[in-house]
Amino acid sequence: MTKRDVLKEIVQKKKERILLAKQSLPEEDLKQRMEGLPPPRPFIQAINKPRQISLVAEIKKASPSRGVIRENFNPPEIARVYEEAGASALSVLTEEDYFAGNISYINEVKGSVKLPVLRKDFILEPYQVYESRFFGADAILLIADLLSVEKISELMGIAESLGLGVLVEVHTEKELKKVLNLKVPLIGINNRDLHSLEVDFNTTQKLFPLIPKDKTVVVESGIKKYQDVLFLKILGVSAVLIGEAFMEAGDIKTKVEEIMGW
Repeated sequence: MTKRDVLKEIVQKKKERILLAKQSLPEEDLKQRMEGLPPPRPFIQAINKPRQISLVAEIKKASPSRGVIRENFNPPEIARVYEEAGASALSVLTEEDYFAGNISYINEVKGSVKLPVLRKDFILEPYQVYESRFFGADAILLIADLLSVEKISELMGIAESLGLGVLVEVHTEKELKKVLNLKVPLIGINNRDLHSLEVDFNTTQKLFPLIPKDKTVVVESGIKKYQDVLFLKILGVSAVLIGEAFMEAGDIKTKVEEIMGW
């Protein structure tokens, strides 16, 4: 039996979603409607604090590995709890089919907090970068595995022209090499293999030493306890992105304080 490649499935669905989005709001209209939007909140500055590890707290209802994680799901309310608990920035999942996300969550969340918001999705083409800005994102995620060097460069250029931060995520040494050629200021190390959904904390141990010290590094996936955060802090990581451990907690604020050691 061939192993299911989850990333492939997600990307297939995403391409269909992009076509539908373009039909309902063509790119030219999207660009025209962006005039007069408030400026994005600075993302990289929010998480880059010397000698401490920042939290990018994630808002997601479901995931392909877990199904529905949080039944009682109210994005603005969760965002307020995260802000009170000391998060430096938020990540909002907007992918519809596997994570039960919605792009409208971004502005809902921004209406209730002052923190910058990362749009976490599977971004494949320029349309989605303009769409991210239009729907209120302050930063976007680009997954190195999905994009050629040229594509990453093109999408980063558009994002920068719109004032958006860009978090470029890697999972292997090969992907990291691709990204380091591009002068990417903000690099995400994802401990999860998006094809098999398996998590391996050794990914960070392997990749982090290969990243130049002038980069801001965010570690994602598999961070479940204070010891994990402490290990990453000692390593010199700038921020952790945590979602699942908080989303499954009855009391989110207490869980944040417990895992972050605050």
